[in-house]
Amino acid sequence: MTTVPRKTSAKPPRSRAREFAVQALYQHLVGRQEAESIDQFTRGLSGFHKADSVHYDALLHGCIRDGAELDRLILPLLDRKLEEISPIEHAVMWIGAYEFLHAPDVPWRVVLNECIELAKEFGGTDGHKYVNGVLNGLAPQLRAPEVEADRASGKAR
Repeated sequence: MTTVPRKTSAKPPRSRAREFAVQALYQHLVGRQEAESIDQFTRGLSGFHKADSVHYDALLHGCIRDGAELDRLILPLLDRKLEEISPIEHAVMWIGAYEFLHAPDVPWRVVLNECIELAKEFGGTDGHKYVNGVLNGLAPQLRAPEVEADRASGKAR
């Protein structure tokens, strides 16, 4: 009998940053806490030292600062009122929209896949499908040249 070595969690630092950011943004959306107090709390959590703290900072502070603009971009793609969206899915969509706008070094498909994974990990049963639909609708608006290039080469879904 052979034993398979246990896989260690070797998530990239940016993936970890997104995980901490979605939890922090949830606190903001649900508890309306200020970014500074959320940030202080989050930095004290176990495993934060393995996260890309610069990317985490950009996501947390950028999403809170630009929340109204991010909501304006997301809203036309929703099939319900924003208030009816789960706070986790809302936070994940903020992260996706923010990265589409402000992290051009992250390919749009990576943003999309990371957000789907966040929704699977933290959200409701089919929340990832909803996030996928919204962000897939947003990508061509915010990353048009990149999405078109992928579609032309057959890479886009």
